[in-house]
Amino acid sequence: MENSSETVSFLLAAYGNVGELKYLYFIIILVCYISICVANTVLIVVIRVDRRLHEPMYILLSNLCVNEIKASTSLYPLLLSQMFSDSHEVTVPWCFLQMCFMYTSAPAEFCSLAAMAYDRYISICHPLRYNVIMTTERVFLLILLVWVYSFLSFIFSFSFIFSLKFCGNIIHNVYCDHQLIIRLSCSVSIQTFISNISFAILSFFIPFSFILVSYMKILTVCRKTSKENKQKAVTTCTPHIISVSNLFVGCIFYFIDFRFLVSQVPDEVRIILPMYVLIFQPMLTPFMYGFNLPKIRQSYQRFLFERK
Repeated sequence: MENSSETVSFLLAAYGNVGELKYLYFIIILVCYISICVANTVLIVVIRVDRRLHEPMYILLSNLCVNEIKASTSLYPLLLSQMFSDSHEVTVPWCFLQMCFMYTSAPAEFCSLAAMAYDRYISICHPLRYNVIMTTERVFLLILLVWVYSFLSFIFSFSFIFSLKFCGNIIHNVYCDHQLIIRLSCSVSIQTFISNISFAILSFFIPFSFILVSYMKILTVCRKTSKENKQKAVTTCTPHIISVSNLFVGCIFYFIDFRFLVSQVPDEVRIILPMYVLIFQPMLTPFMYGFNLPKIRQSYQRFLFERK
């Protein structure tokens, strides 16, 4: 076994030898990353320059797009750099930095969607008080709370990893996965179990509970309202529901992959499934909201086709 003091880098062993295919993989990954950054940035800019979109829902959507770019940046640059690497090594500080970006993006995503669900709840269930409750100051306070909560969730769940002593340095994945890093420690304690449970509760279950309660109340009100109001609620809530559903499916893939199917699926599937959220969610967000919300769709047309 290696001495812990000698572990200055980790070896990402899942890349293997792809030969000449590395050029194709590099182009595919680069196109995906650029597409995500451009699509989300365009949506942010459209919301920023169009004063008609300076409303709580769209401000919260901009924050969600920022997190999509951040989540993608936690994964894609590392994948791109490793395509042409012979050793597939990543230093311990860079590995921990990637973990910080990646595992703060997850709670930030759920919390952002929870804030948006709360906004929809106020808009639909308390329309007369909406402008009083959802002031600009309160919206930016919600955004601040989202990021503070996300970083505290990460620190509470994973800060102990930074002090672990490692007796190995081979990670059987294409990125720095916290569960695989913990397995490399010289002594695996009850902290591993507590870390996984606390991260799941803080990052997923608590925000998802807020989302669920918000939509239960929205559903209760919609059952008693007019057909026109129901249609309006469906139009504004559909992209949000699809985003939450896709995120929830990605989380299921992540936990099923590691807990139940490790020995039953090919290595390629085992590697891709945990990255489902990081690959598809950032792509889904700008297109779902851009094409489904009438105000944003009209702003897109003005911004892209009518500017001279």
